[in-house]
Order: sequence, then C-alpha cells, then structure tokens
Amino acid sequence: MTKRALIVATLFTAWSVQTSAFAQQPPRKPRIADTIKANVYADNSFKLYINGELIAVDSITFVPHNVVSVDVLPAYPMTIAVMGIDNADPKTGMEYANTNIGDGGLILKLGDGTVTNAKWKAKKFSWGPVGSDTKNPRVENIPLPQDWHAVDFDDSKWPNAKEFTQEEVGPKEPFFEHDFKGAKFIWSDDVKLDNLVLFRTVVRSPPDGKERPDFRGLTDVVPQGGGRRGGGNRQGNRN
Repeated sequence: MTKRALIVATLFTAWSVQTSAFAQQPPRKPRIADTIKANVYADNSFKLYINGELIAVDSITFVPHNVVSVDVLPAYPMTIAVMGIDNADPKTGMEYANTNIGDGGLILKLGDGTVTNAKWKAKKFSWGPVGSDTKNPRVENIPLPQDWHAVDFDDSKWPNAKEFTQEEVGPKEPFFEHDFKGAKFIWSDDVKLDNLVLFRTVVRSPPDGKERPDFRGLTDVVPQGGGRRGGGNRQGNRN
C-alpha cells in the first residue's frame, strides 16, 4: 500500500468510527442551560434572525422603546441578521404626523459576549426625507434581497456599520435596565435620514471562549432519552 493510500485509509477509518459513535450515541436534548440571553434594543423596532431563522420581532413598534430579551440556542459559526426600522412615514420619511425627522439606532448583546459594533455590515434600503427637505419630503427605496438573512448570503459589498454614541441615539428607560456593556449603537451612515437598515455579522466562535454543544440537525435524529410520549406523567413532569 502506498503512503497516500495509507493516509486515505486511516482518515476513512477515523471518520467511520466517529460516524458510528454518533449513530450509537446521538446528542442529548438541549436544556435551558445551553442557551444564551439575547438583549436587543432598536429605535424604533427590529426583526432578528440567527442562522437564517427568525428569532425575535419587536412587539412594540414605536412607544415605548422596549428591550426584547430572548433565549437563544447558539451554533457556531453563527450568522446574525437584523432588520432595523425607524418609525417613519413610508411616503415622506418623517414622523409625528409629518412634523419631524426621526432617528434610528440598534444595539445588541448576546450572553456569549457578542456585541454590535462597527465590524458589522449595514446597508440602508429606505431613506428620507431625501436631502432633509421637509417642505417637499419624499422617500427613496431599494428592493430588499429575498435571502438577506440567509447564512450563505453574500454581504461582502455592503459597507460597515457606523457607531453612534448613546447621546446621539437617546435610548429610553428600558435600555438602562439591561446588560449592554461593551456593545455600541450602530446604524448606517445617517442615523436620521436612513429609515430601514439591514445588518449582518458572522460570529466564528464564542467571544467568551466557552465551548458549547452544537444542536443543529437535532430534529433529524432521536436524542438521548428518546422521544417524549404524551404530555408527561401525572405529576406534570416532562422529559
């Protein structure tokens, strides 16, 4: 047997052993302890996708500016995509009955240490009033890519996000009640005129260095302990 053939055979054997072991001992069911907390604050609202799946939608689109906290089951590399929406009239780009130019802003922090900053990608898709013209206000739009939140979407030509200070965004009370330490407010270049902005980033590995199980594809196997039968026992306990 040649040296090359020996190497190939060795790799194949290792792969077969690993695959066999996985088949014999499928991954366990995830627990709440496996999740991390996601805190998101947007001026005025947002939609959050992780690894292509819709995770959270801001339930209050305008007042108050609320923080949404959800439990997330991470899997790395982790693609995060967010739609940031400023509360603006779709025809004029203004708010408060077309009397004022509003502003935007997004900030996010995950329990693994992932935070928003200027390394994220950010692209505007709706902006106005164009030229800050409040006497003859109008809006310009770019069609949203259908797969903008997908893992394999190419955002390489998108510009980087711009960081804004807390004073520039002016968050309301709920923001100060949650952990956003280390995170930055981000938006596209113009926090006042850009009304709909898409954000993306890829987290290659946990920033806090903690190893976490990868539960992707768990619905395709029977996890350890088997499937749940019925609705639990008489004491209300569930698997």
